[in-house]
Amino acid sequence: MEETEFWEIVDRTREAAGGDPDEHADLLVEQLSTLDPVAVTDFARHFESRFVRAYRWDVWGAAWVLLDGASDDCFENFRCWLIAQGRQVFEGTLHDPDALAELLTRFDEETDGEAEDIGYAAFDAYEQLTGDELPELSLPEAPSEPLGVPVDFEDERALAAVYPRLWERFREGTGRATRRVSGQGLA
Repeated sequence: MEETEFWEIVDRTREAAGGDPDEHADLLVEQLSTLDPVAVTDFARHFESRFVRAYRWDVWGAAWVLLDGASDDCFENFRCWLIAQGRQVFEGTLHDPDALAELLTRFDEETDGEAEDIGYAAFDAYEQLTGDELPELSLPEAPSEPLGVPVDFEDERALAAVYPRLWERFREGTGRATRRVSGQGLA
């Protein structure tokens, strides 16, 4: 499976799901189950490599601003959601995480930013097709820490300075900008 086909499947199933992450995951499993096991494994490789590429402090900071806090688990789910938004949003975010302010047409912290099941879609489809677990993907090991330089997530001024467009669009004037969040963030 080529990268273009990977993104076409992500886009097609997201659009059919109307942006609902749970429905999107179900449709991904359904779509992937129509492919052969090799193609499903390739899809999983594409997904996992992007999941690891987004394991960066600057992307975590953007998630923190959008979600008003993001624990380790929450950031994992956010990365699945970010991939599910499609190539333009994903690549644009990696280029400039603050650009999410323009890349997102809408963001509802109650339903968006969380897509854990999308991360398991290829595993579920492979098991449906073969009755076995997805084989080892033979990808380089993920880093133990996010790449880049961390931002103090507890310092709202620092977050507003690093992510001015996200802060202005999603935190200022919402009543959330002055709320203190715990060290672990919200799960």
